[in-house]
Amino acid sequence: MPQFARLPNRWMHLILGSLLAGVVTGPTGAEETRDSPTYARLKTALDETPAIDTHDHLWPFDQLPSLRETEHGRGVNLAGLWGNSYYTWYNPLTPWRDGMAFDDWWAEAKDDFDNARSASFYRYQLPAFEDLYGVDFDTITDDQARDLNRRIFENYQDQNWLYEVVTEKANIELMFNDPYWNRYGFEQTYPFEVIVFNVTPLVRGFHASEFVKDADSPYVFAEKHGLPVRTLAEYLEVLDKLFLEAKDHGAVCLKTTLAYQRTLRFENVPQERAEAAFGKRAAALSPQEIKDFEDFIMWRLCDLSARYELPFQIHTGQARIQGSNPMLLVDMIEAHPGTNFILFHGGYPWVDDMAVILQKSASHVWVDSCWLPMLSYSTAKRAFHEWLDAFPSNRIMWGADCNHGEGIYGATEFTRRCVAEVLAEKVDRGDLHEKHALRIGQQILRDNALELFPQLEDRLWKHTGERLTPETTAPTGGTDR
Repeated sequence: MPQFARLPNRWMHLILGSLLAGVVTGPTGAEETRDSPTYARLKTALDETPAIDTHDHLWPFDQLPSLRETEHGRGVNLAGLWGNSYYTWYNPLTPWRDGMAFDDWWAEAKDDFDNARSASFYRYQLPAFEDLYGVDFDTITDDQARDLNRRIFENYQDQNWLYEVVTEKANIELMFNDPYWNRYGFEQTYPFEVIVFNVTPLVRGFHASEFVKDADSPYVFAEKHGLPVRTLAEYLEVLDKLFLEAKDHGAVCLKTTLAYQRTLRFENVPQERAEAAFGKRAAALSPQEIKDFEDFIMWRLCDLSARYELPFQIHTGQARIQGSNPMLLVDMIEAHPGTNFILFHGGYPWVDDMAVILQKSASHVWVDSCWLPMLSYSTAKRAFHEWLDAFPSNRIMWGADCNHGEGIYGATEFTRRCVAEVLAEKVDRGDLHEKHALRIGQQILRDNALELFPQLEDRLWKHTGERLTPETTAPTGGTDR
């Protein structure tokens, strides 16, 4: 230490920066890790593990958001795959105009990617282009782009392509699907789909005018079921009916994305304060009165989550970042020990805060890394390293969090690669036996979801050798595997 004290400040900063970089990235770089035999063995084993994907937004095939009107008719094309990816959340993309020629779009769009080459929100789709089409998008030529666009369009003329990519190429056995476009329909579109009940709008139920879309409105649901909604007590009965309906139709969990709209700090509000807001339009309420109502309903949703045994997936982190740190949920989590909480996206960027939350509440809290590797691959690696140091390995799940086949494939490959790298680094530096590393990887990709959702055992089908197609009504798996 005395030697360090005599160094100039600029050298101290360089040394400390190097030490911190070692903490963040581990003792080896990604390229060195991927060249190791340990990584190769673990990655191969994880690739062969049928995954349980705990979060996606896969629309019905004829409603895929990546569909475009082209000079050859309606279909999915390269512009649609990029336009409905996370790339457009953070970097500009030349818009597609209905009926335009691909060459006209590509002439402008091909330079759009120059500032995103190192970004995870761009790179996560590259494995799909390389593995499914044999194209290196980083070095793609105009002729290759034209041919890639043609092949994508042709593939999506047949729904079998989507099934092949998801269930065979990505090796996903079951996929949790959040149908925010039809929240209360509780309809299973795909045989590999697991229904999620999206409850996000329910906290705004103080007045029917809050709901622009019928698909979001609990008042429309109540009318269809002949339920009055004149008082807060009756509104709570509607919520109970919604939960019963979700459970009866096979929903296995709840999901909320309120972090995009407001703070994640939900107070334990007395019912009288919520009643004071009920029946009034937002214009007649103060921001505090609206928050009081939302907070009260959120706590009731936690109660219903426990009563109906529907674990609660909550978006945390990247959203409205002024109030999306998962630490803001801790009081509500501690007040509901009977509710199983799944905190999404690793709480990015607060992945270290997530670690201590799991340490303190390991009996009824899980972390889901969905979206995290696409937000920042290096942060995802650091998170997996830290989480596996901090809490039991059966508390981590993953999801692709995408809305088309290529995005799902790329996100799945990104996750498998990231987990395999982390585990290989722990094995190669002597911190973990390889057999234990393999088990942890399989827990993250599959077993942890099956442990939390044992009812899914009856839906497993990969062991039968069956191949799912659009004609498959339901897999004929069972638990004999």
